[in-house]
Amino acid sequence: MANGHRLLLENARQVVLVCAHGERFLAGPALRSLAVLEGASLVVGTDGFIKAIGPADVIQRQFSGETFEERIDCSGKCILPGLVDAHTHPVWAGERVHEFAMKLAGATYMDIHQAGGGINFTVERTRQASEEELFCSFQERLQCMMRAGTTLVECKSGYGLNLETELKMLRVIERARRELHLGLSATYCGAHSVPKGKTAIEAANDIISKHLPRLKELCKTGELHVDNIDVFCEKGVFDLDTTRRILEGGKKMGLQINFHGDELHPMKAAELGAELGAQAISHLEEVSDEGITAMAAARCSAILLPTTAYMLRLKQPRARKMLDEGVIVALGSDFNPNAYCFSMPMVMHLACVNMRMSMPEALAAATINAAYALGKSHTHGSLEVGKQGDLVIINASRWEHLIYQFGGHHELIDYVIAKGKVIYKK
Repeated sequence: MANGHRLLLENARQVVLVCAHGERFLAGPALRSLAVLEGASLVVGTDGFIKAIGPADVIQRQFSGETFEERIDCSGKCILPGLVDAHTHPVWAGERVHEFAMKLAGATYMDIHQAGGGINFTVERTRQASEEELFCSFQERLQCMMRAGTTLVECKSGYGLNLETELKMLRVIERARRELHLGLSATYCGAHSVPKGKTAIEAANDIISKHLPRLKELCKTGELHVDNIDVFCEKGVFDLDTTRRILEGGKKMGLQINFHGDELHPMKAAELGAELGAQAISHLEEVSDEGITAMAAARCSAILLPTTAYMLRLKQPRARKMLDEGVIVALGSDFNPNAYCFSMPMVMHLACVNMRMSMPEALAAATINAAYALGKSHTHGSLEVGKQGDLVIINASRWEHLIYQFGGHHELIDYVIAKGKVIYKK
């Protein structure tokens, strides 16, 4: 079996590579068209990495007589990179379907928040829930994301706000990282909201003096893996100064800066992120022109969340302006009790319709650029030799169907594959 391989995907109508030259992201004119092969095959090795991609006849000759654990005939089908969801809040207890009714009746996000709902409601329920309960619901949610084509997910804590519950959430994410097939990027988001009975400054001091040192210990011993640090930089939550202090504390620990900014009010969060060397900033509905310019220059990615703007009826983020200025635009579902959507195909569709992105721009934003936002685009986000064999096979003659068919992903997706292993088959 020494010369064996894990997977052969044969004779696909289209293989969407997204990148063909090892690009770490796509921005500006590079987004006009993506790298696509017609009539191609792909091989994943036993190590889970892509060994070869090319014209079907060439691959057939090159690998004739070799053994494969699995072969899939992809005639008439398209192969795309596994989708990357760059922003989710997937670990929590307590439904908030009642708040959706309030929003439909005209209540704003901040109205609900100030009435003790929103994040506060979820925090209460998440503090009460056992680790096992949280893991079970989290696992189910990840399965739903995977069936919609997602193979790499950013996962935030942030419904604990006290050290004990934040660590409980991070342990749940760590367990999933070890036990499940999906790739996970873990984000400490203890500064998601100011806990009851504390001021923002007290909360920030607590995070800097207690939470971060404990996280550092647990990461050192290998009990936890935390990749990113996040703060909700917003009027009435964490201002620019407290946000800066928390993010700098995380950066000193080696965490990537990846935070919520300029969502409900213009805060100059984009300018701050660019200055601190942030990997990514999310939301940006209210970003300034200067912030956009600064992010482009700093190669700080913008994680746009079309579902949130749609469900909260916020002004749409200015995706076109960002793209025209050369910002690295990524997408996320923002899955959480306030914006309940698992599906990156639906996110891409909304990005095209409501934010005026093209289909190639949206697919790049949900693959290579979302991987870049998580610091993982050297291994994820495109189909290239040497990269991880994470891919989606759709039953359509052109890849665009995954975006064009709104809500159609359940019918379209035939296989989801992680590291060359089939993890979902329709």
